[in-house]
Amino acid sequence: MDFALTDDQRAIQAAARAFAEAELAPHSARWDEDKHFPVEVMKQAAEMGFCGIYTGEEHGGMALGRVEAALIFEELSRGDVATAAFISIHNMATWMIDRFGSDDLRGRFVPSLVGMEKIASYCLTEPGSGSDAAALRTTAVRDGDHYVLNGSKAFISGAGTSDVYVVMVRTGGEGPKGVSAVVVEAGTPGLSFGAQERKMGWNAQPTAIVQFDDCRVPVANLLGEEGAGFRYAMAGLDGGRLNIAACSLGGARLALETAQDYVATRKQFGRPIGEFQALQFRLADMATDLEAARLMVLRGAWAIDADHPEKTKWCAMAKRMATDACFQIADEALQLHGGYGYLKDYPLERIVRDLRVHRILEGTNEIMRVIVAREMARG
Repeated sequence: MDFALTDDQRAIQAAARAFAEAELAPHSARWDEDKHFPVEVMKQAAEMGFCGIYTGEEHGGMALGRVEAALIFEELSRGDVATAAFISIHNMATWMIDRFGSDDLRGRFVPSLVGMEKIASYCLTEPGSGSDAAALRTTAVRDGDHYVLNGSKAFISGAGTSDVYVVMVRTGGEGPKGVSAVVVEAGTPGLSFGAQERKMGWNAQPTAIVQFDDCRVPVANLLGEEGAGFRYAMAGLDGGRLNIAACSLGGARLALETAQDYVATRKQFGRPIGEFQALQFRLADMATDLEAARLMVLRGAWAIDADHPEKTKWCAMAKRMATDACFQIADEALQLHGGYGYLKDYPLERIVRDLRVHRILEGTNEIMRVIVAREMARG
């Protein structure tokens, strides 16, 4: 059992770290404050290959594994959690088109998505279904060479800004086997968006409802086969959950490093507070939890790369454990700063706000427990 990274993996990790330190970290506070979506900076990330990490090489992707993706997203999120998380979503949608789309569909969309000339969003959650994704109600009724879509999707990152929407729709009966996936382009008549949501965190990316009212989409925009969309969506989510977990790692790592620096210089009762054993123990626990979370994420990533039969279970375990642990690390780092941690002069309050949603999206952590328990029952 070898836990060492390869030379290539270390080089990829270093490149992501350098990009995050130069292009993300200096601006993260302002992007959060101004609710700015840094599209131009994400296009620079695309030039590094970070918008087609595990997309195939045929249309410009890097064709890397999920281990490399986890390394990249941890480093990017140390620079800015919200921006890294959106790049993760873009990667997931791009990979779905590349993995399940026809040759024509892949040729039309993947090159521009890999280069981020076009931005992609992933549309599964609905206002009424929430965690019960298989109960989605957005319909796609075939009319000649088109599907006519009606319904809505909620909490969609990039809504109103993205150019491409990978949408799960109901083309058949009840349950997951009636779900298909289609690609909807911005500007399609009948496609509209709700007002931008006012959120606790993730302010550096837009979020809104996506609405379909007799929205006509070419049948040629179907991903794969009718009735296979839910399976495609879940395949995308295995990797998406790991990416979000990796984004939690980066945010928690920055929080821990910030706390370490603070306790080394902050004095109380005549000496740095970092010399008090109680605080040393708390930092040690935070570091241990962070490393355990990282190992879980990398194991899940290895499972996808190896196409292990238990990959879904391990990805769910990693997502649940990492997002819970990393949020607690960030919250503890804020606590160690006392009142200063509550101020925007430090990054802690932003990290806490940004990491909180990771325990909800890509499947709530309660749903992760359901997945794990179900897989355990199957033996």
